[in-house]
Amino acid sequence: MKPLQEVPVTELQGVGPALAEKLNRLGLFSLQDLLFHLPLRYEDRTQISALGQLRVGSTAVVEGEVISCEVSQGRRRSLLARIRDGSGLLSLRFFHFSASMKSQLQPGKRVRCYGEARPGATGLEIYHPEFRVLRDDQPPPALEQLLTPVYPVTEGLQQKRLRQLITAALQQMQEQPLDELLPQHLLQASQFAFLADWSLAAAIHYLHHPPADADLMTLSEGLHPAQRRLALEELLAQQLGMLALRQKVREEAAHPLRVESSTLEIRLLEQLPFQLTGAQRRVVSEVSQDLGLAHPMLRLVQGDVGSGKTLVAALACLKALASHCQAAIMAPTELLAEQHYQNLKTWLEPLGIRVEWLTGKLKGKLREALLKDLASGAIQLLVGTHALFQEEVAFAKLALVVIDEQHRFGVHQRLALRDKGKSGDYLPHQLVMTATPIPRTLAMSAYADLDVSVIDELPPGRQPVKTLVLPDSRRPEVIARVRSACEEGRQAYWVCTLIEESEVLECQAAEVTWQELQVALPDLNIALVHGRMKPAEKADVMAAFKAGSYQLLVATTVIEVGVDVPNASLMIIDNAERLGLAQLHQLRGRVGRGSTASYCTLIYHPPLSQQGRERLQAMRSTNDGFAIAQKDLEIRGPGELLGTRQTGEVQLRLASLKRDAHLLEGLKPLAIQLQRESPEQAKLLLKRWRGNSLHFAQV
Repeated sequence: MKPLQEVPVTELQGVGPALAEKLNRLGLFSLQDLLFHLPLRYEDRTQISALGQLRVGSTAVVEGEVISCEVSQGRRRSLLARIRDGSGLLSLRFFHFSASMKSQLQPGKRVRCYGEARPGATGLEIYHPEFRVLRDDQPPPALEQLLTPVYPVTEGLQQKRLRQLITAALQQMQEQPLDELLPQHLLQASQFAFLADWSLAAAIHYLHHPPADADLMTLSEGLHPAQRRLALEELLAQQLGMLALRQKVREEAAHPLRVESSTLEIRLLEQLPFQLTGAQRRVVSEVSQDLGLAHPMLRLVQGDVGSGKTLVAALACLKALASHCQAAIMAPTELLAEQHYQNLKTWLEPLGIRVEWLTGKLKGKLREALLKDLASGAIQLLVGTHALFQEEVAFAKLALVVIDEQHRFGVHQRLALRDKGKSGDYLPHQLVMTATPIPRTLAMSAYADLDVSVIDELPPGRQPVKTLVLPDSRRPEVIARVRSACEEGRQAYWVCTLIEESEVLECQAAEVTWQELQVALPDLNIALVHGRMKPAEKADVMAAFKAGSYQLLVATTVIEVGVDVPNASLMIIDNAERLGLAQLHQLRGRVGRGSTASYCTLIYHPPLSQQGRERLQAMRSTNDGFAIAQKDLEIRGPGELLGTRQTGEVQLRLASLKRDAHLLEGLKPLAIQLQRESPEQAKLLLKRWRGNSLHFAQV
């Protein structure tokens, strides 16, 4: 007898090629797939509710006598039937109907229907209810004994047919139980002992056919022990997948780079006008240890805005250069790439190191010459955007890749750059950096295959930024505040945002604001920078602003990362409710970079949505990037926070990182123990939840 994961859906009665194709669209190929295709929600059809007890939003089974049925000629033509049961009245409205439906619902008939009560023109109404006319000469049909599951479906596949197929799979499971892949001794010796009483079969059966007295609220929130039992297994499978990826990386070869400080590193630190923070020294040490290994480093460096990640990256690059290899730094935008280029050039060229930058706009002979020098090894450090991994870009000996603001790149882009450094059997080390802190629960899951370092200390002298939240009706006060700050010798940013996904419109909005502010503040020199300007133009404006030639910079969100002007102490963000928390925090980080007290004013257009209110309140209450990131996770969820391209996290079928965060705590050691003690069992568990694919989170 074949195990259920090997029994195709076509072996069920009535499943031919056409139905199988629809099931396949839902990822349902085997009977095991059907069993793990869990309901989205449940309907309670186990009891009849009195019409007088219905409230707006109630979903219920009701019975009543039809007292009228007529075609209504309102804004939309509809069939309207009124029923009563002695406790109240209810309207049944159909926008799509036939003559036979009207004849079925004649006054005097008794009907049983199911649907959701909504407010309508005649009071409470149910639109397009499921209904059945009851016959006087027959007993009424029996009510359901169990809650009714509602499944994810696809076009052409009805709920009723899918329920029949899943019920058939459940019957097969009784004869041939699924393998229990969670070792009982591991469960009982851990924090998950409360789930040990739930077998896999019992949990699956309960979730497809919960009893009439099941707690619908607990089920809807995903908190029932049967759901936690399956969530635990799925999260464990994900951790096993991460371990497998990590093992795969450790089997690759990389050039070991010297661990001890080189002359280059010592000279760089000596020429800096400041000392490394304790957190920077700790992270540099962690990176150095990794670089000395013979397999590729995979390390994520998290650090809040202004914590000094670029310098950590520079010191890592010097490890590669001191070992006669090359390094590359990739940033998501030309503005940030150029900012890195200028900083690194300032730091490293005095040490005799050639630093260049490459963007997609570099053309002709200049590009040819740069690529030739790169291939020969004459360029030791290359900075750029995604242009770094274009086909014609070839390195002589790339040993280290630094990826900044990693969440903006897709997995395949990162892989392409890593493969650029492949030389024979050797792959480059990878240092991944983000100034968008990742909540711990998310890091434990989505980045479990990376080593994580945190720069949790800001350089001395940095001032916390005070954040104000004001409605746009107080815009004149904000403009007066800008005038006052600039007259005192400080500088300010005014960031324009648009809700439309259009760079053109956003740039137009910035230009309009720039013109308005020039009229309102005629004594100030006001600059404009936006994404549609040429890189050289943007660079010139930013350089002039940094030099103090302009007091106010009007910009789109292109200044989100990489801009460092210590004298800028005031940040105005227009229509702040339109941005996510991470972006707001990044923009706020453009000020507070000097020793002057700094302010960020978030202007919003009322009324605020619930999410908008929560975001702005979070910004007002804390400057801590990790607290901001945790709130962002709670509001938006992990899929949006990471971007759907990033990891297998967004492929979780049942588990939720927001809801099941506490389950993650003990899973990594459990996964390591299972991998060590029962590798075949671990492989089967991984295959159950992830199929044969392990590429979902590869970096």
